[in-house]
Amino acid sequence: MSFQPIVPLSGYSGWLFLERTAETQKEAFSESAEVVRATDAFRERIGEITTAEDLVADRELLSVALGAFGLDDDIDSKFFIQKILEEGTSDSDALANKLSDSRYAAFSEAFGFGEIGPPRTGLSVFPDEIIERYEAEQFEIAVGEQNNDLRIALNLETALSDVVDGSSTNDARWFSMMGNTVLRTTFETALGFPSSFGTVDIDQQLVQFKERAERTFGTDQMADLTSGENQEKLIRLYMLQSEISAFSSSSGASVALTLLQQI
Repeated sequence: MSFQPIVPLSGYSGWLFLERTAETQKEAFSESAEVVRATDAFRERIGEITTAEDLVADRELLSVALGAFGLDDDIDSKFFIQKILEEGTSDSDALANKLSDSRYAAFSEAFGFGEIGPPRTGLSVFPDEIIERYEAEQFEIAVGEQNNDLRIALNLETALSDVVDGSSTNDARWFSMMGNTVLRTTFETALGFPSSFGTVDIDQQLVQFKERAERTFGTDQMADLTSGENQEKLIRLYMLQSEISAFSSSSGASVALTLLQQI
């Protein structure tokens, strides 16, 4: 991407700046030549796509489709993506439902190729739904090239919504969160778990995540964490913990370097 977001600060201060300027920066990003070219093509041709095979055969449209869900790296995995789309999400045995990463289920459900009836690609509102997600996701990627912590914070609202919408029970939502690398990083860091926490038994992880969420937010219900207040608190904790970790690492390195120089 040629567009470069303005990110003059890091940590929570950087997040507050980005929050204040996000709408203006997103608008400029959406009007950049590369994004306009991709989204215009998607809006013009997606209504002609009636099967998953059609979509994976059109690299330009597939790039926008995958990019809307942060699955850009799967652009060359055509057989895999076609299977995800064709099986849909209604059947519990569908491939998208078996994957720990909730983005695949959200992607498959959005297009509707594997569901009863025609796909959603023919709906008048469909192009704008996907383009809105695409522009938001690609803006996050552009931000992430300068500061990945800020990208993670920007992604939180969409990722949480996908997790909550994609599962009917609270425990299933927590497991889905654990399967989403970006969300898991956010929760682990914000709630103060060590990097080794992922090696703990998965059911015990669930218990500890819920217990710490209850202490921190006053609830262990994933749906409650989608509120603006709780999301802002989650981001603040994530940013502050990340800053503390970075400072500790750099301080430790500085001490070690000083000792080596003295030797």
